Amino acid sequence: AQYFQRRLRHEVNESAWANGTVPLQKEYHFNNWMTLLSQLPLLLFTFLNSFLYQWIAEKVRIAGSLVFILILFALTAALVKVPMEQDQFFSVTMATIWFINSFGAVLQGSLFGLVGILPQRYSAVFMSGQALAGTFAALAMLMAIASEADRETAALGYFITPCVGTLVTLVSYLALPHLEFARFYFSAGGPKTYELESNDELLRTENGPTENGKPNGQARLALENGPPSPAKKSSVIQVFKKIKVMALCVTLVFTITLSVFPAVTADVKTLYPGKWEAYFIPVCCFLTFNLMDWIGRSIPSVVQWPPKESRLFPALVAARLLFVPLLVLCNVQARARLPVWFAHDALFTAIMVLFSLSNGYCVCLSMSYAPQAERGPDAETAGALMTFFLALGLSLGAALSFPLRFLV
Repeated sequence: AQYFQRRLRHEVNESAWANGTVPLQKEYHFNNWMTLLSQLPLLLFTFLNSFLYQWIAEKVRIAGSLVFILILFALTAALVKVPMEQDQFFSVTMATIWFINSFGAVLQGSLFGLVGILPQRYSAVFMSGQALAGTFAALAMLMAIASEADRETAALGYFITPCVGTLVTLVSYLALPHLEFARFYFSAGGPKTYELESNDELLRTENGPTENGKPNGQARLALENGPPSPAKKSSVIQVFKKIKVMALCVTLVFTITLSVFPAVTADVKTLYPGKWEAYFIPVCCFLTFNLMDWIGRSIPSVVQWPPKESRLFPALVAARLLFVPLLVLCNVQARARLPVWFAHDALFTAIMVLFSLSNGYCVCLSMSYAPQAERGPDAETAGALMTFFLALGLSLGAALSFPLRFLV
């Protein structure tokens, strides 16, 4: 954001300074437009992916999205060295943000639908991997501050890094079908593994599949009629009815989180000005959030509580609303209406630890429980739908952040 704002502020003005004339500074509201043009395509294309994935091949959606994201980040990296007029640079940047998030939405929805076919523990690994990406970004921010590199060099490094990461991801995805593990789950497909599970349940009784050495009634029926035909896929509405509680939970989690992070939390000021001031927000806000979010998303791979049938889980998600007033009453500056109750750096950091830990844990449980409710042929639909509601929560939270920040 600092790199973009600097280019929009100074790119044209350098020649003006040389000529002795300084034009009026145009305000682009870069952060507002960046937020809007990130969330809108994310919501729109995640929604479309929930319905259209059945007509577009998975390889086209995933590999195609990765290729276009790679091209767009390469363009962004190249523009670091290309002088452009401010208006032109702003328009190109906004278009790039829109398309990267559009393809990112298709990619994320498709990948989570694919993960839904795998055993449940892989959903938790998938979610914790997303949080690890945020931790990496926060560490990169700290490294840039510590190195005191110029903004252009830092920006070039930032944009080359996702190019390399996307290329590695694309190669990994293309190599995936060559793994025996992947062939077992993906080549056979959800319906076939579901069929095997159905046969297993049909043949299993309390006394086993035989009685006095002969097949029992259920086993004889299975042997006579053969395996059941693969289950047909349900409609999107039917799948939604089965996962609606988890969909509501993941939407609420991200609505609460994005309403205050980073719009409110990034404006908290330290009580100890000086060298620490430059590190306070990167460490106590961004690094703390992403690191604890990663830990929170990793916990469900070890323990999952409350169970998916329990009403306690939605109550736990709703209880996170308490973090909104807690963070608003920290030392957010500038403020005009509300008092400061938690001014000390340690209090803010402690609230952020609990806030981000609960975010990661609740999100991961929600996203893991939903495909569980729809194992078999509808697991991919459930995964794609949950990704849409995740994006809906992000968009609602981003929209609420503006009036909430104004309230402070």
